[in-house]
Amino acid sequence: MTQLQQIVASAAQRGLTLQLTLRAVLVAFVVATLALLPPGVGAAASWWIAGGYVLVALALTGWLRTGSRTALNWGWLGLYVDLAVLLALNLIAQQSAGTSWTSYVLQTGFFLIPVLAATQLRWGVCASVVVPTVGLYTLEAILTRVANEDEPWASILLRVVVLAGVGLAAIWLSRIQRSRVGAIRGLVEDRTHLLTELMTSTETEHRAMAENLHDGALQYVLAARMDLEDARDAAPGGSAAAFDRLDDALTRTARLLRSTVSELHPAVLEQSGLALAVGQLAAAAAQRSDLTMTVDTAGWPDAARTDQDRLLFGVARELVSNVVRHARADRMTLTLALDGDRAVLTVADDGVGFTPGTAARKLTEGHIGVDSQRVKIEAAGGHFRIGRPDHPAGPDRPGAVVRVDVPVHRTDPAG
Repeated sequence: MTQLQQIVASAAQRGLTLQLTLRAVLVAFVVATLALLPPGVGAAASWWIAGGYVLVALALTGWLRTGSRTALNWGWLGLYVDLAVLLALNLIAQQSAGTSWTSYVLQTGFFLIPVLAATQLRWGVCASVVVPTVGLYTLEAILTRVANEDEPWASILLRVVVLAGVGLAAIWLSRIQRSRVGAIRGLVEDRTHLLTELMTSTETEHRAMAENLHDGALQYVLAARMDLEDARDAAPGGSAAAFDRLDDALTRTARLLRSTVSELHPAVLEQSGLALAVGQLAAAAAQRSDLTMTVDTAGWPDAARTDQDRLLFGVARELVSNVVRHARADRMTLTLALDGDRAVLTVADDGVGFTPGTAARKLTEGHIGVDSQRVKIEAAGGHFRIGRPDHPAGPDRPGAVVRVDVPVHRTDPAG
């Protein structure tokens, strides 16, 4: 599920939760009214209706709490059950309105129906519930007018106006909620579009830098080493030590350049897959920093290819680089696994620690690397979590664990 779908589904789920809570209040109201103010006529029928209402409300609650697409789309039909129950009970109770307060009290339950309808993100659905609620309430008030000792028409009109006002507010609120979700949808789509452009631009820049380094600086260094070999053969014997130092410096420089080229645009990622590319990335980082590195890719099939390989490699590169530069760690563990339709990347170290608070502080200081990776992962529908290991190295070295999971689609034949 994409982040946009998650936002819409989350908003709809919160609306259903509120609807279930308000329905529980309405059920309790109906049962309490019948228990404390029983109607003079039709008490048995009223209790049968109330008992059926309780069972239906429990069934609706169980169905809506599943959060299924069907429940989210059609759960609002339960509002008609609430309305039908109130109408039926009021029609029974109005037969004894002259001797019992049951009908008069039950009429107030109609005011909760528009509030229940307002939990919908579709204002049209809300209106389809509010309009019949106001109409049936008006009809019921007219039918019980005589039994209520000829209630003045002004009294009925005022009650209907108030209910209509509540209904109008409910429709308006539902429309406002929908517009807010629409605004959030637009912002998420814009951010996703910008992130896609950023990732494409970054990948293009990395490829260009890798090619420039490989075809430029690295070739000059390799040519210099060849010239050095020729010069050493022709030089007096006393100069051998100096030539050896120059040769060692150029060798190290060439190794670092190859490592940088591989990190910027790893050909192995395209040729051999993410697992091997991440392993080489970790090995290069270990050589540069004297870290004890453990890489576990047993949970990732050797030939697996997914549509998020480049994203995961970029995240791994940023996390490993962050550990090397800032964690002051002695050990680092990198784990890559494919769990069903989700890829899971974990990077743990025994360094000075890294928390969400640390990430926020780094962001204010202009270090956007880790946070930019978090945004990319979340835009792809994944999660980016920062925590601490269960067994830290010590109070001054609490360590850090960053766990990333993101939905993927395999693009290799086995997928």
